[in-house]
Amino acid sequence: MRGHRAYTLIEILIGVTLLGIAAAMISPVVGSTDVLRVQSTVRAIIADIAFAQSDALATQTGRAIVFDLDANKYSIVEVKGPTLNLGTDTLQVVELGQKNKFGDSKLLTATFDGDAVLVFDEIGGPVTEPDTTTPSAGGTITISGSGQTFEITVEAYTGRVTVKKL
Repeated sequence: MRGHRAYTLIEILIGVTLLGIAAAMISPVVGSTDVLRVQSTVRAIIADIAFAQSDALATQTGRAIVFDLDANKYSIVEVKGPTLNLGTDTLQVVELGQKNKFGDSKLLTATFDGDAVLVFDEIGGPVTEPDTTTPSAGGTITISGSGQTFEITVEAYTGRVTVKKL
């Protein structure tokens, strides 16, 4: 008669100990999703800058991104003249205060030619003001959250976007 094979108490304890060690190693990584949300905020802003630039080129009309630091949000706006009308010409609003989507991301600065507005002309080049052809000197956006700070730079003339972790 053959005996039944089963796990010994020592084998079970070793297995449980290994699972406990693995769980202890993984739990800090799982708990740091806010870090990932801040990084996704930076990616979302870069994507929206690229969208505004390419949409300006595709539609042959100016586009602007208006950063509201106090409200922690930005708006993508159609340029229809020398003044931006957020009430009627806004295409999209992104509120960074949505904790479940952007974590604790905060817009610290947005500076483009002394203003918090990034404007693209009808061929997708950054300009100083709506409805002008004066090339922009470029600018930066600073985002922070979860102990990280990132600087997004938009270059003059080309609108090329780069990111640097501060």
